[in-house]
Amino acid sequence: MNFAKAALFAGCATVIATVAPAETFNIQTSFNAGDFSTQYLTENWLPKIKERTDGRVEVILTPNSSVVPARDTQEAIAAGVIDGDWTSASYFVGVEPAYGLLGDLIAGYDTPEQMMGFCREGGGEELFQKAAESLTGGEVKVVACGPYSREALASRVPIRTFEDLQGKKIRSPEGMASAVFQAAGASPVSIPFSEVFGALEKGIVDAADASAYVNNDATGMQDVAPYPLYPGIHSMPNMQFTVNMEKWESLSEEDQTALRDWWYEAQSAMRDEVHKLDQELAARDDASEKIEVINWAQEDRDQMREVARGQWEEYATKSDLAKEVYDAHIAYMTEIGLLK
Repeated sequence: MNFAKAALFAGCATVIATVAPAETFNIQTSFNAGDFSTQYLTENWLPKIKERTDGRVEVILTPNSSVVPARDTQEAIAAGVIDGDWTSASYFVGVEPAYGLLGDLIAGYDTPEQMMGFCREGGGEELFQKAAESLTGGEVKVVACGPYSREALASRVPIRTFEDLQGKKIRSPEGMASAVFQAAGASPVSIPFSEVFGALEKGIVDAADASAYVNNDATGMQDVAPYPLYPGIHSMPNMQFTVNMEKWESLSEEDQTALRDWWYEAQSAMRDEVHKLDQELAARDDASEKIEVINWAQEDRDQMREVARGQWEEYATKSDLAKEVYDAHIAYMTEIGLLK
């Protein structure tokens, strides 16, 4: 009788363990609800993390600013308001200057793969963790980081070389991007993203820091800016994937590894898909009579990088951590041959 009861109890325990709910991570992103990125990840990658952990881990994505403003996600994660973020690190420049160099090393890396290499092999993850700790005192775990696209530069006039930047009015966000364009001889203009199309159409600016080629195409940007620079010469936003430290530590080591590997694979797959679409659209446009897609020669890109380096150095003086990030970037870029 006792044996039968024990067997029954064991069976019930097994059933309970089997139907135990997944550890759900509600992650706020910097993607908008209708973005390609949101749809791609939701359809192709969110199901995979649950499959890989046998149902133990589930990720739910919410759009930009759906719970808290994008700049406040770190504090919200620490407080348990959201479980994590998948967001552009540039949002946090105002509270720690190091994010200016972590979030987008303007005119730095030539490809997203190179910057992701910095995250995984050049100390980027560890530096992101230090930056997070400076904001939240260790309540946030940086799981991974890396970009998924290099933005095109929308232009209504031909800018075929580095010298062609001279005197051009270029819409650019305030901060390091604006400083780099100014140092290169252009005249940066601060205009909200929502007004970029109209500013190009009316000639208020000659060119604009906008978005990836596929996103610019979706908004009809090439209709008013028929000389796009692709691949772009400036911006490659670096994203972070962070979660609440207590929730992270509740996962087994196996599931922690699965979550990190899953993110890098998802981000890389999205990068490849965006790159494929960008190339297809750029080739289509370049074959038309209305659009000239401009791809700078490597020597012009190198000139831009050297000018940008002066602004990186300036940013590195803003905090001890910013200097550490700068040194790490320079070491890694030298290692892979981007700098001498």
